[in-house]
Amino acid sequence: MRPLSPRGRAAVPVLAAVLAAAAGCADVEGPRNDGDLGTAHAPQTLWENIHPDPPGPGQQAGKAAVVPGLPKVANAGMRGVNAVEVVRADITSATAQDRGTGLLVDPRAVQRLARCTQAVDGGPHCPVRPAVLHDVTGDGRDELITALDIDGRVSELRVYTVRDDGSIARILARRGVLEGVEVAAEHLAVREPTSNPEKVSVSDYAWDPKAGIMNLSQLTLDECAGTKDSAIPCSTSRG
Repeated sequence: MRPLSPRGRAAVPVLAAVLAAAAGCADVEGPRNDGDLGTAHAPQTLWENIHPDPPGPGQQAGKAAVVPGLPKVANAGMRGVNAVEVVRADITSATAQDRGTGLLVDPRAVQRLARCTQAVDGGPHCPVRPAVLHDVTGDGRDELITALDIDGRVSELRVYTVRDDGSIARILARRGVLEGVEVAAEHLAVREPTSNPEKVSVSDYAWDPKAGIMNLSQLTLDECAGTKDSAIPCSTSRG
């Protein structure tokens, strides 16, 4: 082998540097094997060919409905209206519509209302909660917010308004475990326990002027008391 000339010997380090740089670029930008990153799976749809029947007439609990059998309200507001009588008329009508199926109201509701007397507040054993008056429609007139307690856990939450013609209409019907109910401006928040003892679900209902009802606008989870310094209780979700 012929020895390299001085000029050739000088070119060797330069060529080595170029090759090293090229190798470095390949290492940075070339494909790498970072190990098994897992396989992405598409969600699996269960029972995709089975769908519920559409609700029949009068079987939509979220639909606004005039409560039959009540006198017209002259002052166009719920102030001074007997809450027990409103709930009784509404529950009686809803029970007749769903024929005891429980689609619109708990089948035990009528029996529970039998505990109420003719007193304004229904008497000491009446399961209708004290009425709360609050403007949730933004028209400057108070709506009536109340609930019928079915047992020690389940309740029927109801919100009523007075229409321009003086008729009383139900604008929200909600069955659930009422861990807490809050009202602010044109919003009504319902807190309910979940299967996670550290979480409570919050259903936020807002007035929908086009639909004429309180519509579900947001559903979130919140922390219970004892978790992250929250002051929200979750007593009914434990035990």
